[in-house]
Amino acid sequence: MRLAVAGATGNIGALTVTALERDGHDVVRISRSLGVDLSTGDGLDGALSGVEAVIDATNAAASDVAGTVAYLGTATRNLLAAEERAGVRHHVLLSIVGIAGIAHVDGNAHHAGKREQERLVAEGPVPWTIVPATQFHDFAAMVAGWTEQDGVATIPPLLVQPVAPADVAAVLAEVAVGEPRGHHADVAGPERQDLVDMARRTNEARGRAVKLVPTWTAMFSPVMAGNVMLPGDGARIMPTTFDTWLADQTS
Repeated sequence: MRLAVAGATGNIGALTVTALERDGHDVVRISRSLGVDLSTGDGLDGALSGVEAVIDATNAAASDVAGTVAYLGTATRNLLAAEERAGVRHHVLLSIVGIAGIAHVDGNAHHAGKREQERLVAEGPVPWTIVPATQFHDFAAMVAGWTEQDGVATIPPLLVQPVAPADVAAVLAEVAVGEPRGHHADVAGPERQDLVDMARRTNEARGRAVKLVPTWTAMFSPVMAGNVMLPGDGARIMPTTFDTWLADQTS
């Protein structure tokens, strides 16, 4: 089967390409670095020739809410329009668990961009599946790294149920070759974790000494506290634990 992966050079995109090719599929990689620009549409028509399904694993550098929404919105519109012209039968979007329920008060630019993508896909011309996933195992250390200065970093005290990127890629690959199903069940890892503790343990495993200060911010505000970012009923629980991933950080 011929499929395309948008955002193919990113972490989750590259893993999805690997999963699809491992199953014997013909995969088209869509990325600006490979000559296909979602923000302008350049190269899309050629890339999607003969493609039956597209997996959108694109991301955007989190800036302001308006800028992120505009960027991801434009990219999604261009992608969906090109898919319609090419006769693509299935659009699969990777999204984030829990973001719909905090739309009215959430100041997180990445969340806002993903909500715009979800809206455009659900209202668009191509049959679709939206796959919401929880945060990845490396998320805690990444968030702490954004604010780290002189060995001190702030990090929100979120309760999460992190999932391995490779596990999410496997779900995306499986979903793409099936029939469109609208909203897919939440995809999550097997265990709940405290984000501050995750960051501490990740830094320790990597041999880094960082003082972590639990702090809510505009990007991660108290509206995300408690069970908000956890998977809902009927979630698809994937096998890889945070401890398993963490062990790889020391190998």
